[in-house]
Amino acid sequence: MKMQIKEFAELVGVSVRTLHYYDGIGLLKPSEVDKYTGYRFYDRSCLERMQEILFYRELDFSLKTISEILSSPEYDKRQALARQRNLLIAKKEHIEQLIRAIDSLEKGDDIMPNENEYETLREQYAEEAKQRWGSTDAYKESVQRTSSYSKADWDNAYSAMDDVLYGFAELKRNGTDPDAEAARLQVEKLQQCITENYYTCTKEILAGLGQMYVADERFRKNIDKHGEGTAEFISVCIEKYCR
Repeated sequence: MKMQIKEFAELVGVSVRTLHYYDGIGLLKPSEVDKYTGYRFYDRSCLERMQEILFYRELDFSLKTISEILSSPEYDKRQALARQRNLLIAKKEHIEQLIRAIDSLEKGDDIMPNENEYETLREQYAEEAKQRWGSTDAYKESVQRTSSYSKADWDNAYSAMDDVLYGFAELKRNGTDPDAEAARLQVEKLQQCITENYYTCTKEILAGLGQMYVADERFRKNIDKHGEGTAEFISVCIEKYCR
């Protein structure tokens, strides 16, 4: 099996940009890169690793933590793939159940959906994974700052981040150049907001976040709620700032 990057991206359900980002951070390298064209190719081993990555992403682990888990000598690939399969089956059954419920409602029938086995299984796997891998440096770093947060603390952190993202959206709507002073100041606000509310955001980390905001579809969609193209604009502003 040998696929070009676009074909592989469609197969695993992520964007080409995400695969470029994973390659850049060393999380998922292509099996081959044509030295003349630069084209990336992916094989069966890449597909297996991608499924492992998707499994831990489904459990909300950060990419840095996933990288540590997959490189650990105690890591069991077969178990992770088997659990990914179980999760996908449970997710498929849950979606089919929701479709049946909608069909019944359209016919005027009442139907009570069964227990969501997918969420139950996901929570179980997540808890087991956290117990096993919770000692990794990346995981400890991700929870240290927020472990004692109250609801008010979380609300304040979310509100502060929303204000920063809205500021970027306003700059984009006004046609601000990503290399302009106003854009640079907004990037500094973002860096400060992350440092104050989550973790120390170095320029290196900031540069990685800028790539992730457009590589990870979940981040892109959430940021673009402030205005279409905001994630892309922030990414470019961060790139200019970190040069």
